[in-house]
Amino acid sequence: MRSAFTAAVLLGLVARVVSAQAAAAAPTAPPTIETVYKQLGLVAHAAKGQTVDQQKVDAQECYDVAKSQSGFDPLKAPPVDPAAAAAAATQQTADATQGAAVVGAAKGTAAGALIGAAAGDAGKGAAIGAASGAVVGRSRKKRAEKQAGAQAAAATASGSSQQVDAFKKAAGGCLQGRGYTLVK
Repeated sequence: MRSAFTAAVLLGLVARVVSAQAAAAAPTAPPTIETVYKQLGLVAHAAKGQTVDQQKVDAQECYDVAKSQSGFDPLKAPPVDPAAAAAAATQQTADATQGAAVVGAAKGTAAGALIGAAAGDAGKGAAIGAASGAVVGRSRKKRAEKQAGAQAAAATASGSSQQVDAFKKAAGGCLQGRGYTLVK
């Protein structure tokens, strides 16, 4: 009796796991044009008594018009990842500024040697100059990397935003021209 109960519980757990895995693996339905419009904040109401079928036809045709006018298709747009763009720009800047600490150290050594020579100990002045020059060079490199990352993230978001805005403007104009009222 006990083994039968244990077997039933185990079968139930296995069935749940398999069911959950199947649900997770099930392909999600592609977004519809109505879903895209809602995500973009384009909510249109029929102002001239258009039927539901006519609304679907108009939505599709205005989507096609907006896609051709803006050159942007929200259904096929890759997701924008500003963090990835920032990381790539930071890496590119890091490669370009590689050796900034060494250059800073070399400049600091020269300046420190001159100051140290005037003070009576060129070697000590050069050592101090090298250390401070390396710190300054490294600091400048980090600042350049941070600025490049921020600029890349902003440019990525801005470019995407401009495409979306152009699409929304074209789709909204088309829908209004067909007798729909846009709700914001």
